[in-house]
Amino acid sequence: MTTAFPATTQVLARQIAEARIDHAAFEILLRPCEMSRCKATCCHDGVHLSSEEAVYVRGLTECKRGELESLGFKIPEEVIIKSPDRKGEKTAVREALEYELAVDFPEHFPKTRCVFLDEGGYCGLQKLAMQEGSHAWKHKPLTCWMHPLVLVPAGKWEERPVLTMVNAENDPQKKEGYAGYASCTHCGREDKSGSPAWQVLQAELRMLGELCGRDIYNELSAPTVDWVRE
Repeated sequence: MTTAFPATTQVLARQIAEARIDHAAFEILLRPCEMSRCKATCCHDGVHLSSEEAVYVRGLTECKRGELESLGFKIPEEVIIKSPDRKGEKTAVREALEYELAVDFPEHFPKTRCVFLDEGGYCGLQKLAMQEGSHAWKHKPLTCWMHPLVLVPAGKWEERPVLTMVNAENDPQKKEGYAGYASCTHCGREDKSGSPAWQVLQAELRMLGELCGRDIYNELSAPTVDWVRE
């Protein structure tokens, strides 16, 4: 099992099975993740968790606190907190030091950091998995490694779920006073010097396909055929 969250994966798989893949959106040009440039901007506010993920991450931290500290992480007692909307739980955050933030850190993002980030922006859950010889994303909540892929739930845009890349205009988290999330992070923001998103995000798309039983990367990378009637 690549991921430690089978129940959460099962829910995701059901949505992916019926999702429309937004082919046009995946032509957006992106640059690959560069920690020296983005400094984990996408992780600034922690991550919202399923109940399974919250229980697992809390338990993992209790069992592996020593290992995480030996890797250079300063882990607080409470690593999981109630979401501000009180509808679930998320990873806790700490105040960011100025040098930890990207030079173009979005002004509408709070200047905080997920407690599982070290000062270089690297994830303790990922480092722990790699030290154990497991898949790098084994301990990471699904939303973390899927970013900047966005799965819009059924009923929000269309009757079916939609797997897409969002932009500044249609970012589902955009609201008055908040310019959005995925479209404002470095790895989700269009960059004319980049490559098509389906190429840049090959690892994420292949992982998603492996877990959900649908070859999404192949669907996106297949050449377009122009049928000519003779």
